[in-house]
Amino acid sequence: MSAHGSPLIELRGITKSYGGVQALADVGLVIEAGTVHALVGENGAGKSTLVKILMGVVHADEGDVRIDGQLVHIGDPQTAHRLGIIAMYQEPTVFPDLTVSENVFAGRHPRTALRTVDWRTMRRETERILAEFDVDLGPDTPVRGLGVADRQLLEIAKALSSSARLLIMDEPTAALSPHEVDNLFATVGRLRERGVAIVFISHRLEEAEAIADVVTVLRDGRHVATSPTAELPQAEIVRLMVGRSLDALFPKEQAEIGDVVFEAKALGRRGVFSEVSFELRRGEIVGLAGFIGSGRTEVARAIFGIDSLDAGELWIEGRPFRPRSPMAALRRGLAYLPEDRLQQGLVQPMSVSKNVSMAVLQRLTPGGVLRPRRERRLAQRFVDQLTIKASSVAQVVKSLSGGNQQKVVLAKWLAAEPRILILDEPTHGVDVGTKADVHRTISHLATQGLTILLISSELPEVLGMSDRVLVMREGRLVAELSRAEATQERVVRVAAGVEAA
Repeated sequence: MSAHGSPLIELRGITKSYGGVQALADVGLVIEAGTVHALVGENGAGKSTLVKILMGVVHADEGDVRIDGQLVHIGDPQTAHRLGIIAMYQEPTVFPDLTVSENVFAGRHPRTALRTVDWRTMRRETERILAEFDVDLGPDTPVRGLGVADRQLLEIAKALSSSARLLIMDEPTAALSPHEVDNLFATVGRLRERGVAIVFISHRLEEAEAIADVVTVLRDGRHVATSPTAELPQAEIVRLMVGRSLDALFPKEQAEIGDVVFEAKALGRRGVFSEVSFELRRGEIVGLAGFIGSGRTEVARAIFGIDSLDAGELWIEGRPFRPRSPMAALRRGLAYLPEDRLQQGLVQPMSVSKNVSMAVLQRLTPGGVLRPRRERRLAQRFVDQLTIKASSVAQVVKSLSGGNQQKVVLAKWLAAEPRILILDEPTHGVDVGTKADVHRTISHLATQGLTILLISSELPEVLGMSDRVLVMREGRLVAELSRAEATQERVVRVAAGVEAA
């Protein structure tokens, strides 16, 4: 309870519709000071809408919000900020042309007595906040060029620099290493001890179980259950989220593994990775594991022709291949789904059909003229195949949930009919039901002869879906493990350098 004897935040009868779609229906939620409250549910369950209402980004059609028992109207984000409500959204919102410290204090720079920017205080405070995470970033580091993990840490630092009473963390660990997650959880613990309430939104149920005091489950815009975390096992949370028991999160079919179709020999990129060699076989799913910064994504980008190789050879189906561009890779039957779907995988203001057709426009433009009907038909085929929830193929991608956006990226590359598919964090930021759908699709594609290289920070995903697991550490491939050999403990120990393969 707050000092006033009431919950810090109480939402009553919150209802919100977008056109004919009801995002929230009569949702109630009580958040106590000094607690971590996990908010879980599938994409489209209403979590984001609830957060936007608390932040004043959108307004509820019905219902009210109370702080310390007092009715409040949160008309805009500035009001939310004044009330001590701070949000860290799933996708980092940084200014790439500013430094780290300028991003942390964007819009509220400390001032000197002469009302000029107090640069010294700003840098010192930034260093103090970053030190809590043991991050190797200086306050004057340019943000442009930082990876997803560093941008997420920057977003966390920005939130922690504010005097928050309620901190909403939307997928804060999605791009963090285990060490960084531990540091984040320690910081959350310190905030809880200071009386700050945390709303923790994550698709990683094991994290919610580890850190949350209370769990609230939303499904289809409705409140389903709120319970102390200790009284709600993961299996029951999953059942409440999806409305059915989830038999298998990793529905791997048995595929016939054929001949070698891809060979990487001693690949190197100066200062990033070196001497990386491996083979992929037809119908095989090969997991590429390792901590963030180990070089996994960098190897994938070089293979697909996004970044250049300084050394090594690539062979596809027995013929040499030099990845000079993504288009050249695509012509050889190689496709790559990037880890950052919003920046690298989608054109958000465009429709589902235009995003799906993007990699195969030449095929849809005989004589240089686009055939819209053919484009729509192609998109509809993948909407049906991947169960993409959209009102039509004309719906703008930006308005889809994260899980459905990820399926659109997958559809774009499947439309190109690749023979080798590199998937980089294919279920990043999607709910448990959508994960099962994506895993089922991946497994089925392998049974049809597609070769898949699966990169993921989630070890259960790598272990559950892979026929073999490759482990990287500090830019080198340090282990190759069979499905039987690849246990979670062993992969972590090899990736950390504690154990030799």
